[in-house]
Amino acid sequence: MATDHPRARKLGERIKVIVAEALERGVVKDARLGFVTITDVRCTGDLQHATIFYTVYGSDEERDETEAALTANTGRIRGEVGRNLTTRLTPSIEFMLDALPDTAKSLESLLAEAAARDAEVEKLAAGAHYAGDEDPYVKPREIDAEPASPAATNTDDEAEPATEPSF
Repeated sequence: MATDHPRARKLGERIKVIVAEALERGVVKDARLGFVTITDVRCTGDLQHATIFYTVYGSDEERDETEAALTANTGRIRGEVGRNLTTRLTPSIEFMLDALPDTAKSLESLLAEAAARDAEVEKLAAGAHYAGDEDPYVKPREIDAEPASPAATNTDDEAEPATEPSF
């Protein structure tokens, strides 16, 4: 439903401001309406439909009551949007409870769980030793037991010149 049209994004931002101001001014006089925050508005590419995402501060009961109040007053809010927009047609609106706070809470709990597991692994690794060599790829140096005899080394300055192989 969300589009990448610049005009749809601009219209969505404008509707977001209008609806938030209307709820703040008390256009909707419903006792069931709780602490509502308009988080996002997404418009279709043809600007005929707008989905308004909101969050409610409070319990699940208050969320349900606020959802009922917004659904019951959709026409009044759409009229307020139509009076404040400069478009030829007023988009139909739909209210959707934003799942972003719930998703953020679940992600935070998963990150906390991962951090606890990392701390546990780090604590176990602190006292651990390698099972094998520290570096299995390092070969030990071989030291000859016998020193080279002086006869084996050529100390003469008259060394035989190296010959190059001919092909």
